[in-house]
Amino acid sequence: MRALLLWTSVVGSSGFLQPPVSGPSQRQTPPTELRGLPQSSPFKGVPDSETPGALREELQPLVDLATRPRRNRRNQVFRSLMQETVVRPSNLLQPLFIHADDSAVPIGTMPGMSRLSVKATVDEVAELKSRGVKNVILFPKIDDSLKSNYADECWNPDGLVPTCVKAIKDAHPDVMVYTDIALDPYSSKGHDGVVDEASGRILNDETVAVLCAQALCHAKAGSDMVAPSDMMDGRIGAIRGALDSRGDANAETVGIMAYTAKFASAYYGPFRDALDSHPGFGDKKTYQQDPSNIRESLLETALDNDEGADILMVKPGLPYLDILSRMRDSTELPLAVYHVSGEYAMMKAAAEKGMVNEKNAVMETMKCFKRAGADLIATYYAKDVAKWIQEGAKSGDLEGCF
Repeated sequence: MRALLLWTSVVGSSGFLQPPVSGPSQRQTPPTELRGLPQSSPFKGVPDSETPGALREELQPLVDLATRPRRNRRNQVFRSLMQETVVRPSNLLQPLFIHADDSAVPIGTMPGMSRLSVKATVDEVAELKSRGVKNVILFPKIDDSLKSNYADECWNPDGLVPTCVKAIKDAHPDVMVYTDIALDPYSSKGHDGVVDEASGRILNDETVAVLCAQALCHAKAGSDMVAPSDMMDGRIGAIRGALDSRGDANAETVGIMAYTAKFASAYYGPFRDALDSHPGFGDKKTYQQDPSNIRESLLETALDNDEGADILMVKPGLPYLDILSRMRDSTELPLAVYHVSGEYAMMKAAAEKGMVNEKNAVMETMKCFKRAGADLIATYYAKDVAKWIQEGAKSGDLEGCF
């Protein structure tokens, strides 16, 4: 009613703005309902002599609220108390690029990331562990001379990944090592599957057989979690069956993190630079998901759930928070999200140019992933995030971190 009286005072009972009074230019005394409104108000003719007390007296009836959400935001202690989403180092998965060389090679399109030797990778894992990050996933850069259409090198027990897994587990048995299960780093064609030479078609079932051999190889080397990223149909059930029936005594304890909703995305470029694994022809749209779709992801969720996956992943991250949220509603399995190389590179570029505060932008992104339903976040920022959390805990300023 008060607002109605105020509106009527300004526009008149007709509902139309009142015309100015003709005659000498005189500022009229405003109605009582308008007195005390500041000069910046859209209403004109407010006297300058009103006191703050009168201002409060006049405005108080206009904002008569029983619930004021800002009361719970008024200081850091209350904001921390009300915080619903918490990011911890234990939620982070650090991707590591490895190669057979002895020296580190910086990745030009991913500032701060390098291909590491096996020894340097073990040292990096030690530093990550000191920050509370005990989940790492390995991605190999394979020499061209070892690549083939059937990716035979991917299940070589003396290959780069098995060697690195053994070295990490020997030095840090409490660190969980995830290994990528896919053919593209080993393929002479740059694809995630075996290619039919005549038609260029990716052969699904032939690829699944190779993926099973790769998963068995990694499991025997000590991998804690194999992570099929290939998007072939039926590969989760086949790998689970191979691990349970053809692996050694420990193979049945090896988990599967399925890349359940992996999209044919424009955000993978820097990653492919790191592994020199760009497709030799065409694209990956016949096996990776269409960014236009969501029901397809829910179908893949149901399939991977039924086939024996232990963790389900969404990749990329930020453009697909809706997918992550819908998957959270459709399964009780843990969910992972991959903050991919293109997202990382864009954030680095924006921070370098002073467009965003890097720490604040990264932490906000991590919270978005957790809020949308992720239990595990694969990010190239994992070590930095853990460091920022540690620093915040020491200083008592956790607002930007947790």
